[in-house]
Amino acid sequence: MTTPARPANRHHKRPRGEGQWALGFREPLNKNEENKKNDDGLNVRQRIIDIYSKRGFDSIDPADLRGRFRWFGLYTQRKPGIDGGKTAILEPEELDDRYFMLRVRIDGGQLSLEQLRVIADISNDYARGTADITDRQNVQFHWIEIESVPDIWERLESVGLSTTEACGDTPRVIIGCPVAGIDAEETIDGRDQIRDIYDRYIGDQAFSNLPRKFKTAISGCAAHCTVHEINDIAFVGVELADGTKGFDVWVGGGLSTNPMLGKRLGAFVSPERVHEVWAGVASVFRDYGYRRLRHRARIKFLVHDWGAEKFREVLEKEYLGYALPDGPSPELPRGGRRDHVGVFPQHDGNFYVGFAPRVGRVSGDQLHLIADIAERHGSRRVAATVEQKMVILDVAPDQVKSMVAELEAADLQVNPSTFRRQTMACTGIEYCKLAIIETKASASRLIDELEARLPDFTDPLTINVNGCPNSCARIQVADIGLKGQLVVDGDGNQVEGYQIHLGGSIGVNPGFGRKVRGLKATAADLPDYIERVARNFDSQKKEGETFAEWVQRAEEADLK
Repeated sequence: MTTPARPANRHHKRPRGEGQWALGFREPLNKNEENKKNDDGLNVRQRIIDIYSKRGFDSIDPADLRGRFRWFGLYTQRKPGIDGGKTAILEPEELDDRYFMLRVRIDGGQLSLEQLRVIADISNDYARGTADITDRQNVQFHWIEIESVPDIWERLESVGLSTTEACGDTPRVIIGCPVAGIDAEETIDGRDQIRDIYDRYIGDQAFSNLPRKFKTAISGCAAHCTVHEINDIAFVGVELADGTKGFDVWVGGGLSTNPMLGKRLGAFVSPERVHEVWAGVASVFRDYGYRRLRHRARIKFLVHDWGAEKFREVLEKEYLGYALPDGPSPELPRGGRRDHVGVFPQHDGNFYVGFAPRVGRVSGDQLHLIADIAERHGSRRVAATVEQKMVILDVAPDQVKSMVAELEAADLQVNPSTFRRQTMACTGIEYCKLAIIETKASASRLIDELEARLPDFTDPLTINVNGCPNSCARIQVADIGLKGQLVVDGDGNQVEGYQIHLGGSIGVNPGFGRKVRGLKATAADLPDYIERVARNFDSQKKEGETFAEWVQRAEEADLK
């Protein structure tokens, strides 16, 4: 798509010096922008193949190591033994281990069994058995050596997978409904649009130097499982009064340390124009996005300053060259949980079976087992969800019972407790250089504790555990959001703990929840705290009242 010429300064009123290309500010204003100007991140692939994989870790240029490697999904992982108190003190080279996290894109979330087995083999051959499912449908390996990367790429690409732009200031993985195309209740199947954007634009230098990361969701799911409200751009399935189906477009959602909900542009996008609108929005971000300060460089800040009406005007007049028709808001999400855990009918008479690993942590052996269970029961594909869970698709009615039994025997719960089903955790201090506390093992222990203490608790309750303030695990929109930090225990010792956010939600009544002054808990005290609050909710809730709704009216004493 060609981009029309833009007038010099008609739309933007912020002070000079935000680094917006469209206003003529092309000189880099920070180290990250300088590195990107010096060399496009996509160019690092050939250096990895030709130089770094042959000469080893010590040959890697620091600007590639802590910058451009991200354009192909590579981050150095945290050196073991460095406590969380040193996270913000040490220099990057002091935190870096000689191993990498490698993120694999799974755009739309669905995988063939062949693809799943390739991921499983890479996990076992190169990643010490690690394979975490993220809340954006990626798989993350750990313990990857630079010498192994070219062979890993060859294996992934042989089955249509990639790590291209899995990280960096780029269009990251495009999330989609894991049961798109088969869900009996979906509004529209968004898989073609995901593939179209991927094929046209991922790896294209037109979009490989954005101000910051750019997260996309495309789905017609009736449960709104892709949490469109907190993506940089989201296309949500809608139906016009005459039965025409298409998408409602949202922009400017995101969490981290300054959370904002996305805004509807109020425009109806027909399926064949989704890729044009996506490219137009990405281009607005590229050209008008703020590049001076990294913490203000996400598109949400531009959308907040401009407003939806102005953003749409710039998009239509300067980038699309045509006006989009107005369209309806999406239907509210169907009742209950916004996930796909359990057994549900497909529109073709088969079923899909969703199950819950522990906080997304699986292994190469487990992935092989999942592939074997699926194949034995006649399925040829699976999917990852945005809740760190998995789904097996296309299960014949007479195969469901046996499949459920085999999954649950492997501790892959199809009928999990609320706590197993709705607890998520980020990577944490085990591997992440930004983390302050450990998360995955702590969250798994928390699930066990809560299941033992509250065996009859069945209400939806999301518990999201984050190892730092950056909200990779979406703490602000959880019923109970746990932001990792060091806290002081009753004996005056500094220990791992959490600042607690309560009553966040998206959907019918979206919001970032309630902060109660001084509400913190040590990791050791956390099960006691959640048990206490859950019991207060259970005894005080009104008919049909959600936890988030209760939090808004509860007395502070009942939240502590």
